[in-house]
Formats: sequence, structure tokens, C-alpha cells
Amino acid sequence: MPRTANKKIVVIGGSAAGPKAAAKARRIDENADVTIIQKTPELSMASCGYPYYVGGFFDDRSALLSSATGVVRDPVYYINAKSIVAKTGTEALSIDRAGQTVLCRDLKTGETEQVPYDSLVIATGATPTIPPVPGRELEGITTLQTMADADFLRKIRDEKKIKKAVVIGGGLIGIETCEALNLAGIELSVVELLPQLLTFLDWELAKLVENHLRTKTVNVFTENGLAEFLGENGRLVGVKLTNGTELSCELAVVAVGVKPNSTLARESGLEIGVTGGIVVNEYMQTSDPHIYAAGDCIEVVHRITGKKVHAPYGDLANLEGRVAGENAVLGNTVTFPGTISTGICKIFDFSAGTTGISERTARENGFDDITTVINASPDKPGFMEGKLLVTKLVAERSTGRILGAQCVGPGAVAKQVAQWAMAIQGGLTVEDLVNADLPYAPPFSLAIDHLICTAHLMQNKLKGRLKGVSAMEVKERAGSATPPYLLDVRGPDEFEAMRLGIGETLIPLGALRKRLHELPTDKDTEIVCFCKISLRGYEAALVLEANGWRNVRVMEGGIMAWPFARER
Repeated sequence: MPRTANKKIVVIGGSAAGPKAAAKARRIDENADVTIIQKTPELSMASCGYPYYVGGFFDDRSALLSSATGVVRDPVYYINAKSIVAKTGTEALSIDRAGQTVLCRDLKTGETEQVPYDSLVIATGATPTIPPVPGRELEGITTLQTMADADFLRKIRDEKKIKKAVVIGGGLIGIETCEALNLAGIELSVVELLPQLLTFLDWELAKLVENHLRTKTVNVFTENGLAEFLGENGRLVGVKLTNGTELSCELAVVAVGVKPNSTLARESGLEIGVTGGIVVNEYMQTSDPHIYAAGDCIEVVHRITGKKVHAPYGDLANLEGRVAGENAVLGNTVTFPGTISTGICKIFDFSAGTTGISERTARENGFDDITTVINASPDKPGFMEGKLLVTKLVAERSTGRILGAQCVGPGAVAKQVAQWAMAIQGGLTVEDLVNADLPYAPPFSLAIDHLICTAHLMQNKLKGRLKGVSAMEVKERAGSATPPYLLDVRGPDEFEAMRLGIGETLIPLGALRKRLHELPTDKDTEIVCFCKISLRGYEAALVLEANGWRNVRVMEGGIMAWPFARER
């Protein structure tokens, strides 16, 4: 392939998307002059690893900055290994689009220089949002956005002097920070303005995560915002919530989200979108044909809703940077199709993952032709110490097309979410998945994998065989003037060990056919069947329907997906 001699590629930003774009440009064109301009001292930071460094999962700080072979990716590394000039501690002040130069300033010397470009890649990332409340200037308030933040929190962990902390925000970073600080022996509270944590989940799955957090002694305050930071002598001593509650603490970590760092692009006259991110096309090209952008500073298309979204994820930043780097050299030859919003996080012994759109998001975006199902079942056999997974699947009712899946629990969540993500990207339907040929052996999976089982449930629901009801509806109806007949079909020992305590009647499945006379004589009575995971509940419902009961439903997910308090 012919190479363009001495083409000047300049990249602004040295975290994820920027270095990836620079490296891809170099691999495409050995003769190009490639320069990275980075404001902080560090390059190629594994920022998603910050909570785990703070939590002590590993102790070598340089691992956050190192290549797969353990070499720190500093300017010396970039010049020697990649022939890329990395100017760290250098701020990009402005872009002269007509003259195709970037005005930069060395933050140590104050000296400025004009760096010319043929193609420019903007990868300026995102900035954390800080609520505009009194006390923001107090010592003891931080985010977890930079290496400096990670160093600050790691020092707190190692010194073990702080006893109480509050995390403001129940999203990905907030929840991961909870675990990191909890491992340091710090008493934790998390405050979330919305009715639930982890808003990429629907409420009932988010509630399972919240319940798990509480078992780890984390205090959770939902539907409550931050009103004020409280201080004494310039130091944080507590936070005041919007309902008037005051929580004492010596540390507050603000994790209420980030916004695109698009100031430089805006000041340069580039088009900025509805999310505040830089507008790019599928080639990662901005409104200026010589300028590309990638990473957390841009907005991208959501492949299911078709809307523009801000998707600040490290994996997407790398993919976008790769596309931008190649196109910066060769012109518009490769594309980035957008996002399906796949994500995952670790919450102590739980994981929570999502891909596609949730039921709430679907309905907010006008998807009315949808149905959902919840499956609670283990990731592998009990004799191989299988662990629980709870999956909620969203599908298009008329076509069976998969629109979204969420999965939480102590089991192999990542595997499930990855499989669903590929199903969505491949445009697969429920019928495509009910006979999916997946790898099976007892150390890894059930004979019918959790994903396939979920597809079976959805298939049964679409065919009218499974008439499901959510735990939320059961809870609401159980306390009404006309509650349904609640039928628990587990065994007596199971019932004694764990039960809901909402007026249910126990008739084990094995005895059900002989005890049908104990059920309501009115065959139109609403009956809700369930068990531990509602497999037996489904079989019980089929028995009742075969014997003439006409209003029988199954509580999806059973007791294991019940998000409310139980009697025992």
C-alpha cells in the first residue's frame, strides 16, 4: 500500500481514545508525523481500574499506565516503541482551523507553540459533574476521574484514618467506589437522587443490587439528593440531604455523572450536539473535514433508539479512537456504527450488566410493541456450586427481536451480557436463540444455558403459554382489597426456611393434583403460582389451567427475584 510521506497527525488527549487513534495512525502510515498533546503527566491511563486500585485489588500504581507486557506507557515508550511524540504536561489552548494548527502551552515553562496538522483528532474526554451546592470548596471532597483522584483515595485507604464516607451518586463509578472504600473498613453511605441505583437497570433488578449492598453494611438513600456539604475549619464533617437528613463523614466522593469535555471544540466552531458532545459522523469526522473526534467528548448514535447519546465507556473510546486514527490517515474508509449501551460493574459479590434497552427506556422511546420476562436460575449445576443469575429480557412482541437484556447476581453475569449483546448486534430473535448451540460442560454451564432458558421463557410467553406477572404487581395486589390467591408450590422445608409472608398458601407441586379441591371453587379466581425460581410455579399453572381454572398467572423469577423484604 502506498504511504503518505510526512503527513502530520495531531491528537489532543492522551487517555484512551487519543493514544489508540495515534497508535492506529502509526500502524497505517510509518512515515507520518504523529503527535499526542496531553494536559496531565500520565498517558494511556486505565481509568476504569481506578476503583480497584483504591480498593487494594492490586498495589502497583504503574499497572494502570502499563502495556500488556508491563512497560509504562510514558513519552519515552511512545517515541521508542511507536515513534510517536507525546507532549505531556501540555495544554491545547485553541485550534486554528483555517491555518490547521493547534496552539499549545507547556504547563511547566509557560512557553507556547503552534503545532501544525493535516488531520486532527480531538479526544479530550469528559469532566465530572459537581452539584452546585454550598460547601463545594471544603477539604475532603473528591471525584474519581483522574489519576490524582485515585492517588488521593488510595492514600486514604492506606492510612486508615477516615472512618465514615458518603458517595454521592449511585451509578457505575459510585457503586464501584463503595466497594473500594468498604474494603478499607470505612463506613459507607450512598446517596442517589433517583428512585433506584444503577439506572441502566429496571427498578426490580436495581433493587436486588441495593439489597445486596445493604448486606455489606452500606447505607443506601434513594430519592434523596445532596443539599449541602457541611464543614468545620475548612474540612468536611458531613453532608445534608434534601430531606433534611444529615450524615456525618470525613470524605465525600461525588459520582453523579460526567459531561463531554467539548469546550475546545465548541470554541473552535465545531458543531456540538444535544448531549453537549461533539457531533461526529460514522467516520468519527466532525463538522470540519480535517478534524476527527473520539471518546468521552463526543456523542454517538444509539443503534436501537436511533437517538444521539453520550456513552462514556473505555471500550467504546478505544474502538472510536481506532476508527478515527485510520480515517485521519487514509480518509473515510472505516466506520463506527454506534452503541447498544452494553455495560457491567462489580458490586461486592454481585455483578450487574446490561445491553440494549431496558423496559423503561423502551417505553420512554415509544417502543409499545414489547414484552418482557424475568428468569432466575443458576449459571451452572448445583453440584458445581452454581450461582444465581437474574435476567430480564426485553423483546419486540410482533417479531421476537431482542431489544435488551439485564442480568444481576453472583453468577457469571459477564458471559450472559456478552451473549445477549452479540444477539442484539446480530439482529437475532427469540426463535433464533431457543436452540442456540452454546458451549456446555458442568463447570461452565447448565445443559440448557441460562440464556437459552430465558429465551424459552420468552418463547412461551409470546405463544401465550406463560402468563407472567411481575413481583411488583404481586406485592401491590397482595395488599389490595381483592388480593389474588397466592400459591407457593415449594416443599414444606423450603417454606419454613424462606417465605414471602404476604398471605400465600403452600401446596407442594407433588401434592397439587391430589389437593385441587383446596383451591378456590370459582374457576375465574385469579391465582398466582410461584416457587423458588418459578419453574415449578409454571408447571403448577399448567396443571390448574388443564383442570379448568381460567385466570392463572406465574410470578416471574420466583422468590429469588423478589426485590422486597421477606418474612424470613
